[in-house]
Amino acid sequence: MSRSLVFLLVLAIMACKKDDPKPPEAAILEFPLQNSECTTGVDQNETTSLVEFRWQASNHTETYELRATNLNTSATQSVSTQTPSAELTLQKGTPYSWQVLSRNSNTQVTASSETWQFYNAGTQTTYAPFPATIVRPTSGASVAADSNNEVTLEWTGADVDGDISTYDIYLDTVNPPVNLVASPGATASQQSAVVVSGTVYYWKIVTTDEEGNSSDSGVYSFRVL
Repeated sequence: MSRSLVFLLVLAIMACKKDDPKPPEAAILEFPLQNSECTTGVDQNETTSLVEFRWQASNHTETYELRATNLNTSATQSVSTQTPSAELTLQKGTPYSWQVLSRNSNTQVTASSETWQFYNAGTQTTYAPFPATIVRPTSGASVAADSNNEVTLEWTGADVDGDISTYDIYLDTVNPPVNLVASPGATASQQSAVVVSGTVYYWKIVTTDEEGNSSDSGVYSFRVL
């Protein structure tokens, strides 16, 4: 192969690399704030309000998809926009999580923001805790027990009112789980539990506050190796 042909091939490869599209970067969320009560919604009727979401514009992004999930029903609403803000009509007095997906038509890569949660303000003066977020084991995971035949259950919790009292941890071989294994206090985020190898377990957390309000994380499953 002649030197001139090799040179042309090298130039072609460099040109291809230079033209590779840059993937979008993740948006940085701004409002509604994490673990907050959103009071800026515009009333639509007795049960709903129009809430504006805002985030920082991300590099190499043409469109954003805003997703808001009702934490009571798991129903998700979404809207696409070219600007770093959007509005959705939400139920009052209801907890939501939200995130933003960044997209670019020149690549199939999608960037996801963090997921934040908030309460859309209603008429109540006190709110139930946010449903606990399961950290591990997540649904469908396979985990190994330690030398004591235990696994570690881990979660995070939050409450607008800041008055969580207990986390009731249910772990069972039936779905939904009914066996209460522990009820640690507000500062807890981990709990060890005895398990049997080769068994599928179901677990959930019910978070209760000082006012007696409670929320349910939903059921997650895992298999012990």
